[in-house]
Amino acid sequence: MNAFIFPGQGSQYLGMGKELADNFRVARDVFQEADDILGWRLSRLCFEGPEEDLKLTANTQPAILASSIAVLRVLQAETGLDAGFFAGHSLGEYSALVAAGAICFSDALQIVHLRGKYMQEAVPVGTGAMAAILGVEPEVVHEICSEAAQGEIVVPANFNSPGQIVIAGHANAVQRAIETAKSRGYRKAMLLPVSVPSHCSLMAPAGERLSDTLRGIDVLPLQAPVVTNVEAKPNSDSQRVKMLLVEQLSSPVLWDASVREMASRGVSRFLEIGPGKVLSGLVKRIDKDVRTGNVEDVAGIKAIVQEGA
Repeated sequence: MNAFIFPGQGSQYLGMGKELADNFRVARDVFQEADDILGWRLSRLCFEGPEEDLKLTANTQPAILASSIAVLRVLQAETGLDAGFFAGHSLGEYSALVAAGAICFSDALQIVHLRGKYMQEAVPVGTGAMAAILGVEPEVVHEICSEAAQGEIVVPANFNSPGQIVIAGHANAVQRAIETAKSRGYRKAMLLPVSVPSHCSLMAPAGERLSDTLRGIDVLPLQAPVVTNVEAKPNSDSQRVKMLLVEQLSSPVLWDASVREMASRGVSRFLEIGPGKVLSGLVKRIDKDVRTGNVEDVAGIKAIVQEGA
């Protein structure tokens, strides 16, 4: 059984989606629809930049979503491949919900554009931070965060794979956590180049605004379950989708557990759909027995076609 998995923020790069749009009408149509919905040339930003604009959270999120769905549409058109489960890392959960038929592309695009805006506005630049702590058990990361908080917020934000945990919170508290980790002998602790401390309680104001926005959209029946970041369990209940998306902003991404859950339910191949190979690498570290692959360009599509899907 296949699982389609979708990347989140940080996977963007200049030129993403361009080769597919140049070669497949269905990909061009996705980018044209995105341009029409947003009222500005998202396609040009993806294909040409400038890079500093692509890195802005409010732009990055719709750019990755559009690029991922363009890949998905080409993959479906060229191979007819389907999946038993969908999942996405943070922002990628919106791509997964589009793939599952729960949210239409136009609604998802507008939501993630606003989501990025809400996240950036929730915490002034410089106030929050995120850091990766490598080679440390989850219980120890919790201890480090508790010790470093000192009245501020710093918590585990992403459980990405064994030995790779990301923390988030107030910038000073995150810095103290890095120093605490190093004082305990964990040398691989480093700040990440992000301006928004995602997946911690500092995002609560963004969650409230997102909740208001989500009230205006329809969630349709899911064609296959989406394994959610918040619970690391398959969700097939369309009535729970909005609540889980709001909760996701302030809750840790349980990616490690999500992959294990899908593998335990019979997934033998994880296909990363969209820009980059980050998730494929994480899956391999989580479960060495499953197959992985990433599809983001013409070569990726051809590889799937040649192996007979």
